[in-house]
Amino acid sequence: MDFMDSNSNTVVVTGFGPFRQYLVNSSWEAVKLDRSLVSLSQSEKSNALTSPCWFFIKELSKQGLGKSIDLRIMQLPAVYQKAKEQVFKIWTTLQPLLTVHVGLASSAKAIILEQCGKNKGYQEMDACGFHPEGGCCVLDGPEKIESTINMKTLWKNNSVEGIDIIFSRDAGRYICDYTYYTSLYYGNGRAAFIHVPPLSKTVTADFLGKALQIIILEMLKQCGEERE
Repeated sequence: MDFMDSNSNTVVVTGFGPFRQYLVNSSWEAVKLDRSLVSLSQSEKSNALTSPCWFFIKELSKQGLGKSIDLRIMQLPAVYQKAKEQVFKIWTTLQPLLTVHVGLASSAKAIILEQCGKNKGYQEMDACGFHPEGGCCVLDGPEKIESTINMKTLWKNNSVEGIDIIFSRDAGRYICDYTYYTSLYYGNGRAAFIHVPPLSKTVTADFLGKALQIIILEMLKQCGEERE
């Protein structure tokens, strides 16, 4: 299925739960829950509220992607199997036009646009001490799957003042890459992955939220959607 075959106006944007040392101040829990978190369990809500990705995805949810797009934001656990299960549910239940996954690149100073997901090489264990059987996402799946979104075109033709944008073909062979491949597999290529740097005094949640909005709107232009 390609973009032009899909009549959906739903766009899903995901972020990951707490990852290693990247937790945030508990004062975030005072922020009113976004409507997209209502269906989560109490423990999942707690994780969502203490995840660095949720600061800027929350900002994106406030800004939206235009009146014609039904934006859904969701948390994925930073665990191989659970993330895979959630991605499968996204594609089978919501059947979105596009799913954009956002992950933290702890050493990055730029926004990184990932073109493809790789099937093999997943030997690093997750927080549960697990790594995929055979070190791969999908047994007998293709070696790599390319996003239908042309990330190189996005990289060449767009800029965000105050931060560099980088094109990449290697999402890291860990949970981010695993999630991306899985989503590309279930979504027939209609997925994208963006790596972002940690929050700082200069790279704020508001700043990254606006940057994500700019980038995703450009992705939607590639999907053939008319933006208002």
